[in-house]
Amino acid sequence: MNLSTFTWIHTVLSLGAIVAGFVVVIGMQRRQASPSWIAAFLASAVATSVTGFGFPFDHFLPSHWVGVISLVVLGLAILGHYVFGQSALGRSIYLMGSIIGLYLLVFVLIAQAFLKVPALHALAPTQTEPAFAIAQIAALIVFIILGIAAARASRPRPAVV
Repeated sequence: MNLSTFTWIHTVLSLGAIVAGFVVVIGMQRRQASPSWIAAFLASAVATSVTGFGFPFDHFLPSHWVGVISLVVLGLAILGHYVFGQSALGRSIYLMGSIIGLYLLVFVLIAQAFLKVPALHALAPTQTEPAFAIAQIAALIVFIILGIAAARASRPRPAVV
């Protein structure tokens, strides 16, 4: 497979994982997360991280660390959801793993956007400029808020007597 086809597949997997991840997070907040969307998110997010290691490299890069961390977090989310199930621990592990996994995908999306989109690249050509930091911090804040909202929604409801 040539590099451009491989890049296209990796990019489609990544964007699909991000879309599915947001559908799952919205479902978490509504207590209506669809098993199909959960499976699609977890599978495409893992596939994105795995295919990230298929690009040529001569030394371990920061992007590889993000991939390793993502695979660990997504592995925990999979265990939390499919092994520990509806236990409080399982729900918590799945919820946090999914939120962090989605955040890491968005983190990389922002980094790639600043590399590939000319207007963004002009604002932060080395990704050490304030524009890049502001975008990443804003994303982190959004995901912290999403995580808190999803955690609150996932708490067991008190029994109505």
